[in-house]
Amino acid sequence: MDIKPIYSALMRNKAGLALIVLQVAITLAVVCNSLFIIVERSELVARPSGMDEANTFRLASLGFVRDYDLKSAIRQDLDLIRSLPGVAAATLTNTVPTSNGGWSTGVDTQPLERGSGKDQIGSALYFADEQTIEAFGTRLIEGRNFRAEEITDSVRETGIQFDSVIVSEALAKALVPEGSAVGKVIYGISDDTSPKTIIGVVDRLQMPWPGAEEVEHSTLVPTRNLGENYSFYVVRAEPGQRDSVMKEVEAKLQAANPGRIIRGVRTVESVRADAYRDDHAMMSILFGVMAAMLLVTGAGIVGLASFWVTRRTKQIGTRRALGARRFNIKAYFQTENGIMVGMGIVLGGLMAYGFNAWLMSEYDAARLPWYYVPVGALVVFVLGQLAVWGPAARAARVSPAVATRTA
Repeated sequence: MDIKPIYSALMRNKAGLALIVLQVAITLAVVCNSLFIIVERSELVARPSGMDEANTFRLASLGFVRDYDLKSAIRQDLDLIRSLPGVAAATLTNTVPTSNGGWSTGVDTQPLERGSGKDQIGSALYFADEQTIEAFGTRLIEGRNFRAEEITDSVRETGIQFDSVIVSEALAKALVPEGSAVGKVIYGISDDTSPKTIIGVVDRLQMPWPGAEEVEHSTLVPTRNLGENYSFYVVRAEPGQRDSVMKEVEAKLQAANPGRIIRGVRTVESVRADAYRDDHAMMSILFGVMAAMLLVTGAGIVGLASFWVTRRTKQIGTRRALGARRFNIKAYFQTENGIMVGMGIVLGGLMAYGFNAWLMSEYDAARLPWYYVPVGALVVFVLGQLAVWGPAARAARVSPAVATRTA
């Protein structure tokens, strides 16, 4: 089919052409960048925290009586929880991944000199005992676990006192790029010059802050925080028993010691859901924007094509009378639409990369991969062809007798 007369006809309808081209261009730019953001956010939300989230819950105990014995209460609580049917493991700790609250520090394999300007490697700190790894559901892949006799008490007067730590695999590789980190010494946890020996490595344990740059860097430290009348427990139930165990643990602990309150009883799944609530909302909004723009663009193409078919009815009848087949009429309108959408795709591709460059400079967004625009262009082109299919089919049904009618 000769494209030149089709192009010439389009140029005689510049307003409609400009409207569709601009609409297609904006749709392509927005769809490409929105889809890229959605994919990025979905990957972020899907990252495993390192915990057995489906079977784990957390709760806190706050003593309020004057003579509340925190150390004794912790020992009794753990003995009680661990003795209950359906409990796989229980631990005293300070936080869980994705909770957006906890302790962190900078660590290095050399003593940290103040004012040296050297960047430290960030790490979250999880207080741990001999059951923390099992209670969290993470996996020890190298070295050994803490022993019960290695767990120390941290109080305000003495601070954090211990000699060994367990680190996540990502932190181990950051600290010791070559070889094993087990047996290596790190600094920066209790103070900048006290050495701590790495005795084990777990496969994964994220920081409590899901948006942190070093989110996979975590350190387990063998200590109990006795600074306040507050204790934080994580309990891992046997598969399928989490909800029933959670209710029983709350009731048993409250009954065992009326001098405190039990609060913050939540599944780790719900903690994670809260942490990523904004990300899920953003993805839903962007999906809605993409769908709306594609729908409006498709409707615009249908409307303009229908208008042009109505205006050209007699012209179409004349072509049919001169021997044009229905296929030729349909191909004409689809080719015309392809030219329009193609112009919009070229402009939209430039706008997509320009919009991404603006997001990179203003919001520190990642660079848009090159293949998003070609894929988006294919989607928009197919949308244009589907949208024009109905008007083109209606044009193909115009009878040759229309050419003989007077206006």
